[in-house]
Amino acid sequence: MVLHLLAVLAAALLFGTTGTAGALGPDDASTLSVGVARMVVGGIGLAALAFLLAARFRRRTPDRPRPALTWRPLALMAATGVAISLYQPLFFLGTETNGVAVSTVIALGSAPVLAGILEWAISRQVPSGLWMAATALAAVGVVLLGLGGGSGTGGVDGAGLAAAVGAGACFAVIANAQRRLLDAGWDAFTVVGSMGVGSAVLCAAAIPFVDLSWAATPSGLAMAVWLGLATISLAYVLFTWGLQGLTAATAATLTLGEPLTATVLGVTVLGEGLSALAVTGLVVLAAGLVTLAWGSRRPRDPAPFAVEA
Repeated sequence: MVLHLLAVLAAALLFGTTGTAGALGPDDASTLSVGVARMVVGGIGLAALAFLLAARFRRRTPDRPRPALTWRPLALMAATGVAISLYQPLFFLGTETNGVAVSTVIALGSAPVLAGILEWAISRQVPSGLWMAATALAAVGVVLLGLGGGSGTGGVDGAGLAAAVGAGACFAVIANAQRRLLDAGWDAFTVVGSMGVGSAVLCAAAIPFVDLSWAATPSGLAMAVWLGLATISLAYVLFTWGLQGLTAATAATLTLGEPLTATVLGVTVLGEGLSALAVTGLVVLAAGLVTLAWGSRRPRDPAPFAVEA
């Protein structure tokens, strides 16, 4: 349990560098082109790394039953590829309009609530009281951050808010789809590798329609490599492995470490200001994370929810 928890938290820290890395990149890089480059590089790297680990896992567990590749797992795998591809433009649109710190908090702050609702709708499994308490604290923190905005601002832009929540919904779909695949017997690395393949194929199809000339510059290349390999390839391998020992709702709540990281980087690296209300929201958000981490020391209920909900 502890190792799974730490893996998800490490993934959250890597996720949290996304907005800052994008902001430090070339000024002429559009939101869509950055998302496309990130997923082509990251999707290929993710698939390569994950499938290597999947092959190693199969060699070490030769007697483990292999689930059948029917249309249901294929649909779930495809859903993760589509969701992570849609996440890219929505997330970067949010950071463009509301700043890295506030927009990342809104995007990932909405994810655990949406993940919990989706998990309940699919599995009829009501999230635990601990999750509810931790998520309630985190949600209050997100609201305070959203209302506070940056220092001297009047809150958040509506379009950016909608984009950020949409990104959160994409993350909730990924967490639940992967949880269902894991409970059906698929190993974590095959699950995350299939997401990499799907996203890379979808985003590669968009290359002719975006301007990627910025990627030929040193700063552009560095941004594309970091966003792809660190915040996608490595981060999602860690996240999906950690998901094996956690519910989708709990994993999504733990990834609130991403907006916490993004906010700190936004303030310290990018010079984004935070109002007193936003700072209060950060404190409350951190309290929610601590609450969940403390309670997650208890073993997870080993009984998975039914895939056929």
